Amino acid sequence: MSIFSRQASNSSSPVKKTTVDKDLKRIVQLEKASSRISRRNLNMGFSLLFLLAVWIFVFFITGGSEVTSIVTIAALIGAYMAMNIGANDVANNVGPAVGSKALTLVGALIIAAIFEAAGALIAGGEVISTISKSIVSPDAFADKSIFIWAMMSALLSAAVWVNLATYLGAPVSTTHSIVGGVIGAGVSAAGLAAVDWFVMMKIAASWIISPVLGGIIAAAFLAFIKFAILYREDKITAARRWVPVLVAIMASAFSVYLVMKGLKRIWKPDVLMLTVIGVGAFTATYAIVATAIARVAGTLENRRKSVGALFTIPLICAAALLSFAHGSNDVANAVGPLAAIVNAVELGEVAAKVTLPLWVLAIGAVGISVGLLLFGPKIIQIVGEKITKLDRVRAFCVALSASITVIIASTLGLPVSSTHIAVGAVFGVGFLREFLTNRRLIIDPSCAPKPQPNSDQIVRRWAKARRRKLVRRRHLMTIVAAWLITVPASAIVAAAIYFTINAVR
Repeated sequence: MSIFSRQASNSSSPVKKTTVDKDLKRIVQLEKASSRISRRNLNMGFSLLFLLAVWIFVFFITGGSEVTSIVTIAALIGAYMAMNIGANDVANNVGPAVGSKALTLVGALIIAAIFEAAGALIAGGEVISTISKSIVSPDAFADKSIFIWAMMSALLSAAVWVNLATYLGAPVSTTHSIVGGVIGAGVSAAGLAAVDWFVMMKIAASWIISPVLGGIIAAAFLAFIKFAILYREDKITAARRWVPVLVAIMASAFSVYLVMKGLKRIWKPDVLMLTVIGVGAFTATYAIVATAIARVAGTLENRRKSVGALFTIPLICAAALLSFAHGSNDVANAVGPLAAIVNAVELGEVAAKVTLPLWVLAIGAVGISVGLLLFGPKIIQIVGEKITKLDRVRAFCVALSASITVIIASTLGLPVSSTHIAVGAVFGVGFLREFLTNRRLIIDPSCAPKPQPNSDQIVRRWAKARRRKLVRRRHLMTIVAAWLITVPASAIVAAAIYFTINAVR
């Protein structure tokens, strides 16, 4: 009897073990969910504290004047917009470096926050276009009060849309968001004639130009690195020849990029000076990198991973420089309309260009950093890890593409989005990798299984490998959809906000 009972006990033990494992998994999942909710609530609390600090700061800056309430409301909306820029737009600069493990998430957040704030404060500029790239003429507004509420509606709608996009995990262009907000509020306040539709057509063209150009350039560099270095028998010798050239190209491109975009509000050199800067950066970087690689080449293994390690420091530098340029260039998306409102309230006039007060610039700079630190990790992980797998070589191509694409577009006078460029570059390297992998499986006989009797399963696996998708289509569709509806969505929200304000005031 005892033997039978022991057998019954042994036979039931796997069932008990399975039940225990399932219970443990449920507990772990519950703990993770509780941790995410707690962290989300904590981040919300810190963001509210930041907005409270902005409210107190603006109250004292304005000296308790009669117009304090309007300026304070506008400042709070501008701070909210700045946080959303940090949560969504900044991720494109550091996402590839994080995905390739060149930077940890914490390290990327710290570097991006410091350089975003530095770019905004050092090179944010004193004079900005307040009507978002001349989309709406300031002469179209009947009086300053209509203009103030229209700009406030535009700013709030853009912030709400970027916030929603971040929640859905879609990296979107904050420039396009504020453009849509200005169009919706401008049409609601002054009619269709107030909008410069030619400028709008150029911006719409950038929806295609930005990601396609970024993807093509990134894929071209990745293809070159693969065939010139990674597919070679002696990878280290090839790396000694070509890595200094590639890093020097990156340094040259970033030098010109920073001068053209990051410092354009405080210094505008001519073409000759830009050429001198680019050539000088290329020469100096090539000499330094070539010497460094020659020194360590003897210690490197003849493997792909060793070649990828050579791009670590350039990737970290690229993340920092992209963040600096972004902070100097895109802070106006957060505080441009705010500066216009402050100008209209204090001076009683509506102008196309206004002086940007330092305290307004500071709100934008700090707000971007706060949003990045509190809410940035989500988009960073999507761009760096979830669209496609990035190693350091691919991430280097993405960063290089971002700077070169902006230079080409600026030279040709094409309006492009840094967000679209970076994400398009990620898709570009992902699709090239997918194409080359599947092509190699089809063409290279050594990759294909040799048919043998009863080898149907092996053949099916090979056929499946040929159709392997290395770019997640779900993220592709979500991001493309978000890009297409950004301008109309923010325009509709802005119009709704403007009509609501008119109805209650």
